[in-house]
Amino acid sequence: MTSKDIRDKYIKFFVDKGHKEIAPAKLVPENDSSTLFTSSGMQPLVAYLLGENHPAGKRLVDSQPSFRAEDIEEVGDNRHTTFFEMLGNWSLGDYFKKDQLPWFWEFLTQELGLPKEQLYVSIFEGNDSVPKDMESYEIWKSLGVAEDHIYAYGVEKNWWSRSGPPSKMPAGEIGGPDSEVFYKFTQIGHDLQYGDKCHPNCNCGKFLEIGNSVFIQYQKQADGSLKELPNKNVDFGGGLERLTAVILNEPDIFRIDLFSEIISTVEEHTGKRYTEVQSQSPMQVIADHIKAAVFLIINDVRPSNKLQGYILRRLLRRSALKIHQLGGGLTPLPGIRAIAESVLIIYDGLLGIDRGRQRGIVGEVVTNEINKFGDSLDRGLKHVEKIKTIDGKITFDLYQTFGFPYEVTEELFRQKGQQINKEQFKTEFEKHRELSRTASSGMFKGGLADHSEIVTKYHTATHLLHQALRDVLGPQVFQKGSNITSERLRFDFSYDQKMTDEEIKKTEDIINQRIKEDLKVDKKIVAPEAAKKMNAIGLFDEKYGTEVSIYGVGPNYVLDSQAKDQRERAGYYSLEFCGGPHVEHTGVIGKINRGTILQGKIKITKEEAISAGIRRIRAQIVLK
Repeated sequence: MTSKDIRDKYIKFFVDKGHKEIAPAKLVPENDSSTLFTSSGMQPLVAYLLGENHPAGKRLVDSQPSFRAEDIEEVGDNRHTTFFEMLGNWSLGDYFKKDQLPWFWEFLTQELGLPKEQLYVSIFEGNDSVPKDMESYEIWKSLGVAEDHIYAYGVEKNWWSRSGPPSKMPAGEIGGPDSEVFYKFTQIGHDLQYGDKCHPNCNCGKFLEIGNSVFIQYQKQADGSLKELPNKNVDFGGGLERLTAVILNEPDIFRIDLFSEIISTVEEHTGKRYTEVQSQSPMQVIADHIKAAVFLIINDVRPSNKLQGYILRRLLRRSALKIHQLGGGLTPLPGIRAIAESVLIIYDGLLGIDRGRQRGIVGEVVTNEINKFGDSLDRGLKHVEKIKTIDGKITFDLYQTFGFPYEVTEELFRQKGQQINKEQFKTEFEKHRELSRTASSGMFKGGLADHSEIVTKYHTATHLLHQALRDVLGPQVFQKGSNITSERLRFDFSYDQKMTDEEIKKTEDIINQRIKEDLKVDKKIVAPEAAKKMNAIGLFDEKYGTEVSIYGVGPNYVLDSQAKDQRERAGYYSLEFCGGPHVEHTGVIGKINRGTILQGKIKITKEEAISAGIRRIRAQIVLK
């Protein structure tokens, strides 16, 4: 039985029970700043669980693509993933425990044919506010579940509310006990590092949770008490990947059909066999993270240092590190692109995946991000090897210089038995953010994040961009600001209309031609009046000292007739007032180190208005 068979069977089973199938919500919620991702099927239905009428009625069923960023560190065992499908059914004030539990038991034992003797259940053990859930206990017994297969746990395991246990629920919050079902793998022995005795919530891997029925029957009162709701709700969630695994009696979900093609591709590009790797953890991380990254990309998330974009960057860069450690080479891009393609193959036609339409954008996003990280991966790892003891400041330096997310460095030193002071890292990060705020307000010289090699390349590229814009759009164009980081350049300029695609392409071509020509970059210290006579670009209404610094690109550059109109600059293609730093030759801008030197180019990624008469361009160095 395949994952598709199980998904179809589940939907049909509950439709036959009077449920209406509803469309899944988007993976990245719209108009909801309280959460980054849709993490369960319940999340989009909270308003209806709180009492609003759902247009589809009181009985609902769906399969919801979900992402849980908090589970990233858990990935690397037989059952945890960040991206998964949550099969769900709901009763909005309609049926309750006596229907829900027998129905799910019927689905497991009759529709899927799971052996009853390998199924275990859990119920809420009760506390000072809520009694033990004896109703669920009696229902399970009536279904033939043996007493020694029924376990009772407290609020940390068998209670649900958005705020956690009853003590943390605010007034008006709803919640209630839940009852989970587990599958026991008889071929696995108990690992004593997780305790003397095994039980359904043990972390040794012998038990796998496959479904959870939440009974929303209480509401927190202003006096701190819990009052039973007049209309009680059922919220059920079961992981498709886990159900597929237990159908096969397979303890490792990474061996099911939703991962098999991915794991095979990982093997191909690392030269390692999944069964031969001492710990499957690196391959599991790669398979999960790239699958999750693909789904984030098709949901319009792009790598960045903020919010969803940071999570995507973290997934891709951690995958690159794991591939490198498994022997996938210093250039993990081919492997990651191939693994991403395998995800599109598996899900083509499902969950919003259209392989033919989306392979291009997925490949482009992955390529750009791994190229950025690939430049510094080997150098960063070599730098790490030289460090005996790491602290939060060094961790931030690795993040700033080599693009290592905090979690990647933490993982590297956890392997060496070291711990990092995260608070110290946060302190250094906040110092940097304050510096960035200063930079964005024009107080940090030149709008540069630092004077690193890549930032220096981007800075020189802004000079080429500035002049290219004047060549294409006219001499009325002047720089109005810039901000440059190791990830990209941002350039603001005066212009009163949107650039056409043709103008953007022509601007790119001019810049890349100047890079190809490998023009020399000169620095001159001259009097302001001399700079004016040379037609250097600058704000001459500003007060200067007796000398100014100007940078010229392309000594003895031969101007074509169209370019001569506004400048006779002693043979320079570009000549501007500037405080530096700059590369010595423009050809350096396009050189990308991948162990061997590869040729890159400037790509304009965005052109937009930021205010009346002011446009903004973002650009990056990418491989040709």
